[in-house]
Amino acid sequence: MSNANYELLGLDESASDEEIAARYKELKAKYNEDRWLEGEAGNEAARMLGKLDAAYNEIMAERKDRERSGAGTLDEVAADIRNGDLVGAQAKLDACNDRGGEWHYLQSVLFFRKNWMNESKKQLEIAMQLDPSNTKYKDAYDRINSRMNYHGQNAGNGAGGNDTAYDNPQTADPQMGGSGCAQCVDFCYTCLCVNCLFQLCCNCR
Repeated sequence: MSNANYELLGLDESASDEEIAARYKELKAKYNEDRWLEGEAGNEAARMLGKLDAAYNEIMAERKDRERSGAGTLDEVAADIRNGDLVGAQAKLDACNDRGGEWHYLQSVLFFRKNWMNESKKQLEIAMQLDPSNTKYKDAYDRINSRMNYHGQNAGNGAGGNDTAYDNPQTADPQMGGSGCAQCVDFCYTCLCVNCLFQLCCNCR
């Protein structure tokens, strides 16, 4: 959509819906009054009323369409994660242009499922910056911090970053004290942690 609609309201695309509505109401009141002026001033105010209505309606319609489209995509990502389709979930996230707090939250979930703890934590930090009032992001961040601290204390001088495979049954080495049974326990624990940390058992959003 052209920026002309926003410029007509004296705003830009970063404006909230409330700011847009308030500005629209303010300008409409002004032009409604000015249209009764004599001569060209009144005619111009009448023309501006028509342009204002069209611009406002286009802006709000585009925002609603974008919100519906983005919400649908993120719902699909959440469903893919719950179903274990991490490749499909990542592809949908990569194709999503509207990358708000929920996008980064879901990217964090994906990184967590891959046992990339530091990257998961970074995505949660971005999500919290974009939406500071969202308690879901904050709760998940606190939990992943606690979990990383717990593993750090128990692993001693273990490797950090994305090289650390927390609870990953595929990397458990029987020669290092692992076993088939232990792998099953680790796998179940990983699934449980994903559900507890990111509330995936029912709904990501």
